[in-house]
Amino acid sequence: MEKNEILAIYGDDPETMSRRIAEEAGLESLIGDRRKRVGLKPNLVVSRTADGGATTHPEIARGLIGYLQSHGFTDVTILEGSWVGDDTDQAFKVCGYKQLAEETGVAIINLQKDTAHPRDCRGMKIEICDAACDVDFMINLPVLKGHCQTLVTCALKNNKGVISNREKRRFHTLGLHQPIAHLNAVAKNDFILVDSICGDLDFEEGGNPVPAGRLFGSRDPVLCDAWGATLLGYRADEIPYIGLAEKLGIGCGNPKQARIRELNHSSQGALFPRPQGRVRERARYIREDKACSACYAGLVFALSRITQNELSRLKEPISIGQGFKGKKGTLGVGQCAANFAAFCGGCPPNAREIADFLQAVISR
Repeated sequence: MEKNEILAIYGDDPETMSRRIAEEAGLESLIGDRRKRVGLKPNLVVSRTADGGATTHPEIARGLIGYLQSHGFTDVTILEGSWVGDDTDQAFKVCGYKQLAEETGVAIINLQKDTAHPRDCRGMKIEICDAACDVDFMINLPVLKGHCQTLVTCALKNNKGVISNREKRRFHTLGLHQPIAHLNAVAKNDFILVDSICGDLDFEEGGNPVPAGRLFGSRDPVLCDAWGATLLGYRADEIPYIGLAEKLGIGCGNPKQARIRELNHSSQGALFPRPQGRVRERARYIREDKACSACYAGLVFALSRITQNELSRLKEPISIGQGFKGKKGTLGVGQCAANFAAFCGGCPPNAREIADFLQAVISR
């Protein structure tokens, strides 16, 4: 797998999907020596199950563990440190990782209880947990979701879980963006597998999941986050830590440089379920008929980027879904609406593309 590649897969079976990405990426070759200590770093920010949109689905880790063990890797560890307000041991239990570790025989480390020492992260001293530094090959398993302070959280910010609680508090006093960028100069991102199954609309603690039915893999954490930002309706330059990380030489911050390789078609994912929570507020602008999750999720995220005043100027709902193939209409999203007078192409289009399209329609 090349450094500028992003592998995407759609579906409703995270375990099988994660294993397929590992195979297509040639993960065993990327790791190399079977004696290496391999770490899995999920996002278990809070003690809530993954269906709420905050934490990494344990099935993703299970698929990777099965892949690794079948290829002779026996030294595998799950590492995480929840946010300061939660207990990591409880998160391991509630989120299904304690049971996963027992069933697969892998180690599990609560980084909130680990020792930590300052490391020079290209000009900024940051206290990083020793167990995370001792791993030979780290697989970052972030959730792509909104965040109340940084707008987006994905690979780069997920590594905040490998620092001490004291350092987490200091990060907030520093404004998050700069220390997040510097942290990733030392924190390992050898391979990234992003949980984009149902990330939250705009809050890291979950509660308003937007089912997208997607996983994607990357070797560049900056490019990963830059492309991920577009899936949530943002430009990469709207997320300061992405640009800062690029300036530090950690990776590429231009999503246009990403070579996207889809391992299947987005229509192979589940149809979008009935909207929940705040997602229902945006659903009233949508006319849906057999919409794939990834396409519908892009529209929901795009609508959340557009102001209420702008949305009030839409003269009719936005049509989306396979039920509109071959039909005519006024305003549609996705290739299924190709016969509409105005439509945003792509299968699926990302939220940034949809938002730009809708804002152009509104401004006419």
